[in-house]
Amino acid sequence: MRPEKETVFSGRLNSSYIRIKHRSGLEMRLCPMDGFSSAFAMLSVNFGSSDACFGLSEDKIAEVPSGVAHFLEHKLFESEEGDAFERFAATGASANAYTSFDRTAYLFSCADNFKESIEILFDFVSNPYFTEQTVAKEQGIIAQEIKMYDDSADWRVMFNLLKALYHNNPIKLDIAGTVDSIAQIDAQLLYRCYNTFYNLSNMVLTIAGGFDPEVVLDAADRILPNSAPVTVYRPAATEPAAVVQDYIEQYLPISQPTFYIGFKGIPGDTKQNFIDQIRDEILCDIIAGESTWLYRRLYDDGLINSTFGAEVFCGRDHINMMFLGESRDPLRVRQEINAEITRILREGIDPELFELCKKATYGRYIRVFDKPEALSGMLASTYFADLTPYDLPEIVANTTIKHLTDRLVKCYDIARSSISVILPKT
Repeated sequence: MRPEKETVFSGRLNSSYIRIKHRSGLEMRLCPMDGFSSAFAMLSVNFGSSDACFGLSEDKIAEVPSGVAHFLEHKLFESEEGDAFERFAATGASANAYTSFDRTAYLFSCADNFKESIEILFDFVSNPYFTEQTVAKEQGIIAQEIKMYDDSADWRVMFNLLKALYHNNPIKLDIAGTVDSIAQIDAQLLYRCYNTFYNLSNMVLTIAGGFDPEVVLDAADRILPNSAPVTVYRPAATEPAAVVQDYIEQYLPISQPTFYIGFKGIPGDTKQNFIDQIRDEILCDIIAGESTWLYRRLYDDGLINSTFGAEVFCGRDHINMMFLGESRDPLRVRQEINAEITRILREGIDPELFELCKKATYGRYIRVFDKPEALSGMLASTYFADLTPYDLPEIVANTTIKHLTDRLVKCYDIARSSISVILPKT
């Protein structure tokens, strides 16, 4: 018996997607797009690097080594039949995977052989295969990856900032873990984490582009096992409002200093954090976007270059606002940004600049609906935040100056900010 389909429609965008709760427990959000010959599929698991303590009951919480979610992502591609990447390559599909703080995603894109590719995705994610020998081999591979990231200025500048901002929140830990932490991972631990989190009711499948939803359902009916829903308990780390340190630096072989200036936001629940992230994107543009006098002055004075920008990211228990780039004087850039925040708090947000930045943000979210890869990712992100992609333009459209002023007062506290700098090693 086929599951019921619900069509989610946006009158503002004249667009729709199909929502299906499969008998296996898997949530599906499928968006066929006219005029596209290729499709982008993503199977996302509600399990990320910040899930360091968890259990299936509140009285049986255990801690796992950092990096286990990323390690599991690597190992899941292996099976007794061979490597899933090789199987995808045989169909002509391009496959990949990634682990973030809050989730793990397995994805592929293809223009042909969609049926074979979706079958491969369902098959290898549903059939783990770990042995002590293959785990030991992977420890060496991931150890090399960790060392590579240790030498990456772009990677280190961000994670050094998170270490400066956070006392206890596990997002301060590298997603891949450390050489010492991954040495504690064995096949038994991987199976335990898999059986806890890789329950189909803890996952979502999102597909956008040129494909037939019936092909997806046929493959799911044949391959996916039925699974009883599980509840995973994740005790939140107690995190003080204050930052760990105001300034952190490291020397690496680069040509020019690079920096991240971060503000430690006060998080709400996952849904509220997602809403606040959208509003913070507008606010960061108002503070130091390319349309501001501050950006032009910093650029003309040679204090920033084209790498300068802002980034906002959030999750279940965190939200951060960051200004980043290269500069010969990162501390001066921080001083100027702090002064601009203080000025805006004193004088208020300029209405004309507010409308300009709001329209630019609205345009960015509208353009997502023309890109299968971006839309598939947004379908997954909004699912875990209990939203739909169609909510996002509405959030932008309904944002007011008061919303942003409240955000500025609440979360852009200069005393709760840090700067991370990578300096040239000479």
